[in-house]
Amino acid sequence: MYPYKLFLGLDLYSILITVGVVACLLLLRLQGDWRELRAKHQNFLLTLVPLAVVLGYVAAVFIQGLYNMAALGEYRIDGATGATFFGGLLGGVIVFVSLYFGVGHFRFRDGYHKAHFRDVLDLAAACITVAHGFGRLGCLMAGCCHGPATDAWYGVETVYPGYRVVPVQLFEALFLFALTAVLLLLMKKGKRHQMPVYMFAYGTWRFLIEYVRADDRGQTIVSFLSPSQLFALVLILGGAALLAVEIYLDRRAAEQGGAHE
Repeated sequence: MYPYKLFLGLDLYSILITVGVVACLLLLRLQGDWRELRAKHQNFLLTLVPLAVVLGYVAAVFIQGLYNMAALGEYRIDGATGATFFGGLLGGVIVFVSLYFGVGHFRFRDGYHKAHFRDVLDLAAACITVAHGFGRLGCLMAGCCHGPATDAWYGVETVYPGYRVVPVQLFEALFLFALTAVLLLLMKKGKRHQMPVYMFAYGTWRFLIEYVRADDRGQTIVSFLSPSQLFALVLILGGAALLAVEIYLDRRAAEQGGAHE
């Protein structure tokens, strides 16, 4: 862990978050080319993503304040409590979808953006995982989101000499990068349903890894579940619902295609 300033007031957390956003944009463009999306559409997406990231981070900090209220009895936002990924994901999705359909209505009079929204969902999955993976490396450097104290060989030194913890952040980063590779492979092969795959995989991972987290993020209305576990279950159920809708749309398209032959 190295939460210290390096240059220009930047620390490794900030640098790695920035690297994650850049990697996200690069994969967005790469996958857009694989799906042969219009250049105008790809540029539109590249404009929306930074806005969604910034406002999503604001939402992450705000929702973390709600976690703090549940845990501490007061609404509190500071550097010590940080932000929550699921809050940022939720906020970012709301901002992105609102702008995509709102502004897109005027940018694409022919409805191209609506016709290719499923493509956007597919390519968004790997973009989220790669950005999140670098974000988790940033958490490792900042010293947040860690596991319990340990003397095991894989423990990492904290800012307190002799105090080592389980590097949950590193394990999650490795999982996210591996998931990114799987999603890109599916995309390259022309497969569909990348977003449900992401929602199932990450939701399950996050639910389980929360049992190893040692930094308290508050409680929920379900006493035996952490806030992140509750959101993880919602993510899994949402993935199941999305997959069902996509399968239905595929079957209907196939039936309509057969009727025209």
